[in-house]
Amino acid sequence: MKNQDHIMLKGMMFYGYHGVNPEERLVGQKFVVDVTVECSLLKPSLSDMVCDTVSYSDLFKTVKSIVEGPPHNLLESVAKNISDSILLNYDIESISVTIKKPDVPINGANLDYAGVTLTRNKGK
Repeated sequence: MKNQDHIMLKGMMFYGYHGVNPEERLVGQKFVVDVTVECSLLKPSLSDMVCDTVSYSDLFKTVKSIVEGPPHNLLESVAKNISDSILLNYDIESISVTIKKPDVPINGANLDYAGVTLTRNKGK
């Protein structure tokens, strides 16, 4: 039976320097990140012990270090780095990463944000 357990971190806000436009690299901008990981929560739900689950704090720190780290041209690349790092370092089955750029520099654009969602499974 497929696991249906998830840990979610929604609306994480960071300041970074990602983008293809020189202004984005120089001035930077806000990024909003959502991460959902699929993992078994059976053991922590029974034990009530933090050592038996995936630490929300550790997931947050991983995302923060990448989004606030070296610049990338594309959000796709940032999302891949986040998913690769979390898949490698945590006992999870899959991950979905959404990165939103609320202040996207598109002339005359009236939109809430531009963004990408990347979903990856362990071993793929």
